Formats: sequence, structure tokens, C-alpha cells
Amino acid sequence: MIVYLENKAQFRKDVFSNRIEEIVHDAVRQKLGRSVGPSELNAWKNSLRCMSDVLEDNDIPHDAGVAVEFAVPNTAKRIDLIITGTGADGVRTAIIIELKQWQDVKTTTKDGMVSTYLGGPDRETTHPSYQAWTYAMLIKDFNENVRLDPIQLNPCAYLHNCDEHKVINASRYEPYTSKAPAFLKDDAQKLREFIKTHVKHGDSGETMYRIRDGKIRPSKGLADHLASLLQGNQEFYMIDDQKVVYETALALSGASSAGHKNVLIVNGGPGTGKSVVAVNLLVEITQRGEIAQYVTKNSAPRAVYQSKLAGKESPILGKLTKARISNLFVGSGGYTETKPDTFNTLIVDEAHRLNEKSGLFSNLGENQIKEIINAASCAIFFIDESQRIHWKDIGDNEQIRHWAKDLGAQIIELDLSSQFRCNGSDGYLAWIDDVLQIKDTANQTLDGANYEFMVCESASEMRDLIYQRNEESNKARMVAGYCWDWITKKKDPDGFDITFPKQGYEAKWNLDKDGSLWIMAADSVSEVGCIHTCQGLELDYVGVIIGSDFLVRNGEVVTEATNRSSQDRSIHGYKKLFKSDPVAARAKADEIIKNTYRTLMTRGMKGCYVYSPDAETNAYLQAASVGALKPNLGSITTDDQNLEHEEKPTTPFRVLDDSEVKPYENSVPLFDLKIAAGSFSDEQWLDECQWVELPEHYAPNKDYFVAQVIGESMNRKIPNGSWCLFKANVIGSREGKTVLVQHRDIQDPDTAGQYTIKTYHSEKSKNEGGWKHQKITLKPESNDTSYESIILEEDSTVDLAIIGEFKAVIQA
Repeated sequence: MIVYLENKAQFRKDVFSNRIEEIVHDAVRQKLGRSVGPSELNAWKNSLRCMSDVLEDNDIPHDAGVAVEFAVPNTAKRIDLIITGTGADGVRTAIIIELKQWQDVKTTTKDGMVSTYLGGPDRETTHPSYQAWTYAMLIKDFNENVRLDPIQLNPCAYLHNCDEHKVINASRYEPYTSKAPAFLKDDAQKLREFIKTHVKHGDSGETMYRIRDGKIRPSKGLADHLASLLQGNQEFYMIDDQKVVYETALALSGASSAGHKNVLIVNGGPGTGKSVVAVNLLVEITQRGEIAQYVTKNSAPRAVYQSKLAGKESPILGKLTKARISNLFVGSGGYTETKPDTFNTLIVDEAHRLNEKSGLFSNLGENQIKEIINAASCAIFFIDESQRIHWKDIGDNEQIRHWAKDLGAQIIELDLSSQFRCNGSDGYLAWIDDVLQIKDTANQTLDGANYEFMVCESASEMRDLIYQRNEESNKARMVAGYCWDWITKKKDPDGFDITFPKQGYEAKWNLDKDGSLWIMAADSVSEVGCIHTCQGLELDYVGVIIGSDFLVRNGEVVTEATNRSSQDRSIHGYKKLFKSDPVAARAKADEIIKNTYRTLMTRGMKGCYVYSPDAETNAYLQAASVGALKPNLGSITTDDQNLEHEEKPTTPFRVLDDSEVKPYENSVPLFDLKIAAGSFSDEQWLDECQWVELPEHYAPNKDYFVAQVIGESMNRKIPNGSWCLFKANVIGSREGKTVLVQHRDIQDPDTAGQYTIKTYHSEKSKNEGGWKHQKITLKPESNDTSYESIILEEDSTVDLAIIGEFKAVIQA
């Protein structure tokens, strides 16, 4: 989504008005449904004013695009500023600028990290050049148009208050400053030259529309790229807080010893990259020759990882036999007898799922948290307390701190917030917390959440949606709360566990034959999984059947643990506690039930569908999902594509009634080039056209008109189907301009009409009367090389009519 986009001229006017921060803030509220605090407003005000000064150069085209707060694909991160246009070679270009108000900066010993004041004591953060470079790489990796158009990305950073050249441009940061140069307080002219080098011609922001409309590849699934990671390949670019956690963990691992134990606690919600960072740490620490293990109580991720890695070769780990893999990816209960500091580093994923006791009968050891910290010089806990979904789950920050202190370990705590699941939508995750009444948030609707969500009318409707989505990549599954007995496991193998006879729906729980590999089995889309077979893993689309343990009555969520199946061990212990302390029992069960559905509803990277057989609950969810992006099943996409964009309206402008029209005061004519066949005389098209309002930043002009351009012959500048602004009565030189022309001999391949839009070039000769055309060349600007120039020789030029000069793409 583009929050703010104008050409350079308008951007500078907005800054000069002393309202740029208000203009951007209004756009953020309108398009993202949120507000920002004084510090961010002040940052916009100061940084954008500095950028306006940099752009005060006539060699930077006045119609170069300027975008503010553009979203990095599949994340909740936003790029401060992007300047767009075309280079000297005609290739589209986008300059990504990371803006910083920093003054004092210090180097660190960590790769790509600096230390600076961030609203409090100095903290370590990513180097601005690293940040800009990784943002550019993520756009390049995920955006189809950037890769195929192509669009040249040129990242850089501008620290307009900082003069710490020896720090920011220190040789240790050269791997990143060489990819994304850093400009400091006295480098405004250098930044200006950098922009002029890459942007020779303006595009009125058209490149940003191309980036915005590019099909977005889904976030990479860890399991699918695990083997490549263990072969030493870089599969994931860690951004911002992920990089901070990764480098901090590596430093702690290297500095830890028997006499100097360290514990790192990393808090992060669903999709923040906990597992990605954890596995990357395992690979790097092992490569450094240290003994490390990846620990998770959940058996499902370990089973999937083992399946993906079995038989592979790794230059880091050698042949990945089953025994080798099992020694790398282990359960949490194997440290009851481990001697202190046996391991250099233990990396604990899903630490919220740790238990007190270990063993099949929960009779071994004292406390898993204590035993893990004892067994390693460095213990790293990735945790999300809102994903504790079992009565025996004890993993929380307080317990980790307690045992770390008891064993004499230094404690460091960090947070992960960069969202990669749910299409990078923080709004969706906040809405989940609000609608499940886990905690109050400002996100009471899904307005602005770029995530596909739908409340289904029946389980069969959800099944059909999941079946269709599963055709894309075998990554769509149905799951449910454990409120139905697993009768097919022993009593009736040929029957069904979850049935809604009136809906024509019947399904089995995930079958024993697949076990923990249910989520990736080829034919398991017909089955229903539960929390135990999907936690710690991810899908493209998830369908969630909400059971009778979660009901809504008069707008209030009512949870009832006794409505869970008696076979569900996750609430075993509820009845015993209820007898002695019913308030505590209900509170604990309420947390487990809500966390269960929160976890299930955040398994989908692209979308989530939900259904409750309870009418009041389903109605509550439907009412709460206002503004949700609904599924478009008219065109199922492939594995590396997002949903097809909705069909664009026939005319994106407000068409005025005859009584409203004040020609060229409040409107301009809209002309349909697709039906143009004769003369473009005033009488022909002004009398019969519609009159439309222009977007507010375009003032009506007596020579302006709007038309739609059909075809790909100018797609480097004008995408097929774009609505464009033209200026009639072209005077002066037309050389090098993009013009709309008509000629009786033209048969344009895109329109089959006697007109076309091309770049104008003329060869002239002098005679007694002055100058005359010898040859006119109408040149395409297309990525498709099959388009050829239209050449009009001297005799035919007299029939050429220049209808208008292209000014801007208003809407692609």
C-alpha cells in the first residue's frame, strides 16, 4: 500500500506549506487506520524538510515520484522515502532512502550493528546502510514487477543530523555501505548527486505503482528452505530487530563459558521470525565449531525438519543421517541428567511450551527450564507467552529469569516485532487479540489489514475454500479446537469425527499414519488438524473450526473447558484445580482456550477462514471482521503469487452530472481512445465525452483531458490499461516527448486504430521557407522487443496530427 505519493514539485509544496507531517499523518490514518505519536510526527517534519532541500535542484526532474512510508513486502516494516523515475538508459529506478535523525553514533563489534540514542539510553541497532540494503533485497526477492520489469533498486541512508563519518563509514561496515551508501550531515550535495545519477527522467510516481501492483511472492517457509540453510546458503534476510537478536545471540554464545553463563530471552509473537533466527543461529554456531542444539518440545516441527533433511549433504554438518538430525533438533526433556555446561549453546524455540517435569509419565527431572540453563553455557529462549496452550506449559519470562538467577547466569532480554506471517499485518494480529478478548487493542476492525480473512457460513463452505487454495501449493489445511472425540482412532476407523449433517460436512481428525507429518502429507487436506499438529509450523491458508469451548454471549467471550473432548490432554488437571480453586481454574482454562484459537488463527501466511457452528458466535465474528480482505476465488494463484488483483473499475474517476459540470474549472473531459476512429476535432470529442474530477493534486487546465492507454508498447512508462492525463494543443518542440498521434496510415497493433502513443523523434532539413520534416520516428518504450518504431517519411508527415502530450499516469 502506498501511503503518500506525489511528484517532486508537489512534495516540495507540501513541505513548504509546513504541513507535511500532518499530510502524511492524515494519509496514515486513512489508509492504515492508525495514528502515530509526537516523535514520529517530528521525524517526518524534520527529515522530510531536509529531503526537500536535497531535491531543490532543477536536474532532478520535477515529476520524479516521491513516496513516503511504503511497506516492505510481507512485513510490517515501512520504508521512509522512495524517489522514482527512469535512468539514462530508460530503465525504471527507485531510490530507497532510510532517514535518520541520529546525532551521536558508536561502532560495535557486531556485524552490521551500531549503537545510538533511541528515545532512552544508547541501544544497539542495525546500521542504516544494512537496513536500507535488506529492505531493498526483500522488495527484490518478493516483488514480481521489480524482478521482471525490471526496476533498478538503489538503497542508501541519510543521517541529516550526524557528522560521525569515522563511525558510519568505518571500514568494518564497508560490506553494507558499498551496497547502500550512507550520507551524513554535510553530504547533502553528495546525496543530490547520487539521486541525479540514478534518476534522469521523471515518472510521476509510476514506478511506485508498478511496485505496488507487483504480484508478491509469499514469505519463505522455514521448512522448505531448511536444507539450503544447512548447506550454508543465505535464504533469509534478517531485518531490524531480527538482526539485533541474531548478532546479540552470536556474541553471547561466543562469550559464554562455564564460569560465565548467559541467558537470552527473546519475546516475539506469531510470525516474527523466532524459528528462522533460531535455525540460522544453529547453523552459524555449529559452523564456528561449537556444540549447539535446537530444542523444541513440539514434536511436529522436529518431524517435519527431519523429513525435509533426511539424506541431504551439508558442508557444515556432513551427511544428514537420521541420527545426526535427531542430535541437532531435539526435544526439551533430554537434559535431566546432563552435566553442567555440556553444550556451548542451547537454542530453545517455542519456549512457552516447556514443562516442569520430563519423561513419558512426567516423573523425571526437576524443571526443564532449570535443566536447559544448567546444561549450556549459553541458553537462548524464544518465547510467546500467548501461545501457552497446555495445562502443563510453564514457559514464561518470570520462570526463566528465576532459574537463570538461581544458576548465576547473566540475563539479557530482547523483542522481535518484525512481522512476516499474515502478510506482515500487525493489524490482523492486534485484531485477533481484540476479537478473542485476550487484550484490548485499537484494532477493532480489519480496515487496512492486508490479509485475507473470511467468516464462513458453514464448515462445508470453508472446506471448499481450503480445497481450492490447496491446489496452489498443498499448503492449505483445516484445523479445529479439540471439541470432538477422535472416534475413528480406535472405535470406528471408517467413520468420521467431525460432522455437520445438515451442511453435508464430515471429516476425520488427522490420521495416525501421518502423525506429526500431517501438515505436509499429500492427502491430508481432507482431514482436520488440531493445535498439537500445527503449532510451530505455518501454512499459506488455514481454515479454523471453532468449537463449543469458545462461545460469545451478548458480546462477551465465554470459554468452557468442559466442552473440550475428554481425549484432549491439554486441559487435563482442570477438574482437580476447579475443586480447590474454581476461580484460578477458570482463569487458566480461559487463557489456554483463547491462546489455542489465537495460535490456530495465525498459522496462515496469506489467509484465514473461520467458522463456528454456534450462530451467535459466528455472527459476532462476522460483525468484528469489518474491512477484511475477502477471498477472490475467480483466479487461483500459483505458489509464488499473491491473489490476483480485483478487476479495476471501468472509470476510476467521479463522473459529474451535466448540472455539475463547469468545464476546466471543476472537471476535464474523459475520452475513450478505444473507440477513436476519426478526427479528434473539438466538436467530435468535447460534445460527446464525459466530464470527470481529477485527483485533488491535479488542477484542471483548459488543455487537459484524460484517456486510457491500451497496450504494452509503452509499458516502461505507461502500464497497459493506465488512465493518463494529456495536454492538448502541443506547442513548441515535440522532440523526445511522449505524444498521442493520429495518422491515416497508422495501424497500431494494440488498438487496431489510426492513432498511437509513442516517443516522438524528428529529422528535419532546411529549405527556403525554413525547416521541414524529412522523417518522423514514433518509438516504443517497451520491455517487449517485438514492438517496432513507426517511421513516417516526408510525404506522409503532412497527415500526422499530434493530439496531445502525455503528462502523467493518474491511475495504473
